[in-house]
Amino acid sequence: MSRITTPFTHDSTAADVIAGVGLSGRRAVVTGGASGIGVETARALASAGAEVTLAVRNTAAGERTAADVIETTGNSHVFVAPLELADRASVRAFAENWDGPLHILVNNAGVMAEPLNRTPEGWEHQFATNHLGHFGLATGLHAALAQAGNARIVSVSSSAHNRSDVVFDDIHFEQRPYDEWAAYGQSKTANILFAVEAAKRWASDGIVANALMPGGIRTALQRYVSAEQLQAWESFQWKTTEQGASTSVLLAASPLVDGVTGRYFEDNNEALPHGDSEYSGVSAYALDPESATRLWELSEKLLAQ
Repeated sequence: MSRITTPFTHDSTAADVIAGVGLSGRRAVVTGGASGIGVETARALASAGAEVTLAVRNTAAGERTAADVIETTGNSHVFVAPLELADRASVRAFAENWDGPLHILVNNAGVMAEPLNRTPEGWEHQFATNHLGHFGLATGLHAALAQAGNARIVSVSSSAHNRSDVVFDDIHFEQRPYDEWAAYGQSKTANILFAVEAAKRWASDGIVANALMPGGIRTALQRYVSAEQLQAWESFQWKTTEQGASTSVLLAASPLVDGVTGRYFEDNNEALPHGDSEYSGVSAYALDPESATRLWELSEKLLAQ
């Protein structure tokens, strides 16, 4: 497979990527759409005419964001629905309440490097939120995505996936010492593996799925990051939220990636293999088809418990 490249770069914004794209008649869901790059992803999709639902934990914040997006885009078809990704009942309710086709699903929400926290099931919270919640959401919405006929799933991952493969023998840190960055990295690898397997399983439904690294953006996502770690990142080439949303918008809406599926992007282009830099490239284990199938099957079993 040849590498996919576009005219867009690290510095491109969501507005740059969506310019000239028409999404009238298309329906999109953006998880975590009330903060960070989720806001700008939703704004870009709405600006192109899509109906956008912000799937959020804090519905009051969601309503404020929806009002802002409506005001800035002139598109009144921006809605808010509750979604707590770490709560299976909430995820199931969102999927069951959805009616009609879904053309774009942006799995954007997440938590990063938080202290050890477990769900009532005993699952490590970052894995439960970042992967299992989005997995349950996508599988619950599969019929709606298939009904669209040409749906796109966007899985927001991170270069932090290079910190850890999925440790199948101890995903939930029951035997090994908890490390917040290893846990985050594992969940971000899972986001990529999900896209790899969804691309294979759902191709016959016309569904494509890709993953991406949005870049380093200063948002509430870093609320658990220590001052020392933030200081260590001072030389990092940060993006604005508008730039950070651009690769999500590319994969969600651009005709430049029509039919592209099962791949991992960064800075609006398909990523190269991981090399010396911690902050770029994709690790081979994150694209491994056997791991992707194994993770899918395990995720189904966990959510069915």
